[in-house]
Amino acid sequence: MDSTQLLKGVLDTAVLAVLENDDGYGYDIVRRLRDAGFEDIGDATVYGTLRRLFTAGTLTTYVVPSDGGPNRKYYSINSQGKKTLAKQRETWNQFANNMSAVLGTTNKGKK
Repeated sequence: MDSTQLLKGVLDTAVLAVLENDDGYGYDIVRRLRDAGFEDIGDATVYGTLRRLFTAGTLTTYVVPSDGGPNRKYYSINSQGKKTLAKQRETWNQFANNMSAVLGTTNKGKK
């Protein structure tokens, strides 16, 4: 199964979760996702997701000056984003339980 297709469906949730406890700038968020196991995630994909989540009102931004280069735009999850993430967690848990049930039933007794 191609995991990139699965990731497209849950990338918003993954980005919100990555920002839940720690604000981050674009490449930092990409790095955190890669460290979490999404090694093939593209920079442009994450940056597009950040813009979309900001436009949707689930993220806020602020700029931090950088000593060694251009200023960095940091993203922060806001109260709407936290509510959205909570709903997405519920949806994910139900979906994962359903898939586990289907996969478990499908594979019972087969070798």
